[in-house]
Parts: sequence; C-alpha cells; structure tokens
Amino acid sequence: MVWRVRRVYTGHNKQGRAVIIQDGPAPNVKEMASMPGLALTDLWETTGPLASNEGNGDAADRTVRLEPPRGGSILRIVEFPPDKAWRDSADAKAAFESIGAGHAKDKQSADPMMHKTSTVDYIIVISGEIYAVVEEGEVLLKPGDVFIQRGTNHSWSVRGDVPCVIAAVLVSAAPLGKPAVRKKPAGKPVASKATRATKATKAKKATKAPAKRATKATQATKAAKSPAKRATKAAKKAARGR
Repeated sequence: MVWRVRRVYTGHNKQGRAVIIQDGPAPNVKEMASMPGLALTDLWETTGPLASNEGNGDAADRTVRLEPPRGGSILRIVEFPPDKAWRDSADAKAAFESIGAGHAKDKQSADPMMHKTSTVDYIIVISGEIYAVVEEGEVLLKPGDVFIQRGTNHSWSVRGDVPCVIAAVLVSAAPLGKPAVRKKPAGKPVASKATRATKATKAKKATKAPAKRATKATQATKAAKSPAKRATKAAKKAARGR
C-alpha cells in the first residue's frame, strides 16, 4: 500500500488575499510496475531558474519524470520497499524508461538501481532505514538523517523488513565536466543603443570644445584691443582739428 501524502499549498483569491488552494492527498503518484512497491509522489515542480508564484494551478500536475526540467526543481516523496520484495524480479531498464530516464541507469553495474542524474538532491529520511550506496562505499540512513547527492552514481537498498520513506528535493544542475555558467564570448561586448548614443554625444562635444575655446579667445582679444583702437582714432581726430 502506497503512503498517500497529505499536501497543502497556498495561493491568492481574486482580491489578492492569501488562501489555502488545496488540502488533501497528493494526486500525482507513480507506482513503478517494473519495481513492485516502489512509488514516487511528486508534490511540486518549478521550471526556473526563477520560480513563479503566479496563478493557483497545481505545478505537479504533469507526467512524473525522474529529473526536473533544466533550471528547475522537483519536490517528491519516494517509498522504497524491502529489497527482498522486488530486487530479484525487477526490470530496472523498463522502470527508468517509464520515468524518462533510460539514460540514467548505469549499464555496467550489477546493481539494478545504480544510476546518475544531473541534479543536486537533498534527501531527508522520514521513516524506516535505507542504505545510500555509491561506487566506493555506502552509508546507512535513519529517520531525520539528511543525504546530499551531487550528481554521483548511486543506488538505494532497504535490507530490513520495513519500507523506507524519504522526502527529496531534486535541483537541476550542470552535467559534470560542463560549466554551470556560460562563458562570455571573446572580444569587446557590444554596446547598447543608449550607450552608443551617449558616447557619440560626448565625442561631438569633445570635437567642438577646441573650436569653442578658440572662438572665445579671439573674442577676448578683440575686446581687449577695442579701447586702444578707440583711443588711437580719437587722437588722430584731435590732431586733424588742430
């Protein structure tokens, strides 16, 4: 029996007031037919890199996929059955393909659950116990423990008789070996129209400045000569009057 998670999410009414939009069992549950007893319940999804709080729609109302959309995230609950209930009969290939992740499975590993995703996963154990297995080791996780999975090859194993339930937040990440941020193209950046206009105005002013200064200097020289010129004319006129 799959654990039905109670999910409550909020939104806004027509007056812009905060309200409860939904309170009840999370509807988006994926029971893995190829791995009996294994179930994924998706609670929310963002399509980032900047999440939106617009509208009141159910962001988890879509096909269950293993990984979030590029730049996005998924909040989900996963229920793992005891290994003895399914490992010997599991069709891991079909299971991964059913959640759009046929590429994620490690085809070289004898462990049917070994896989890798381009995500950072925040895992919190809610109930039961589970082993997180990596290529060079494993660790037993108990209720309240947190496991941060960073794009590594990993698997899960419940070796007791009680199912394990975990909460997981999967955040889209750059594939290993590839930069998370795109490098800027070589060369000078292209200036915007406003920037180019500002530079053109400054250049025009700079071109006019020497001519303007020269004009002012000429005007000042003429102004300085005017009194002397008037005095000379007055002297000549007085001489003719004698």
